[in-house]
Amino acid sequence: MVAYMQETQVVSSLAALAHPVRLRIFRALIVSGPAGLTPGVMQEGLAIPATTLSFHLKELANAGLVTAERASRNLVYRAAYEQMNGLLAYLTENCCQGVACTPDAAGTCR
Repeated sequence: MVAYMQETQVVSSLAALAHPVRLRIFRALIVSGPAGLTPGVMQEGLAIPATTLSFHLKELANAGLVTAERASRNLVYRAAYEQMNGLLAYLTENCCQGVACTPDAAGTCR
């Protein structure tokens, strides 16, 4: 079940994703799936300095888009899929007024 989001949550999520570095981090976490990624792996894979990565992860966490969990000596960050799905549901709610949202050649929904 997709959680319903309030408009303020939607704006916060979109604002957090409206930065190229945060978008790259979030996409990497989505791709990693439930296993998530440690900061070290993200730092290496995305070529982002540690302090910059930390700042952007904090912004994504404040928007509810990522979670962090301690695993031994490391933090593991994961995408908050429920929040992401809520955002997508909010953005596509009532898409094409209930008609399948597959535009035809003319650009109208059918």
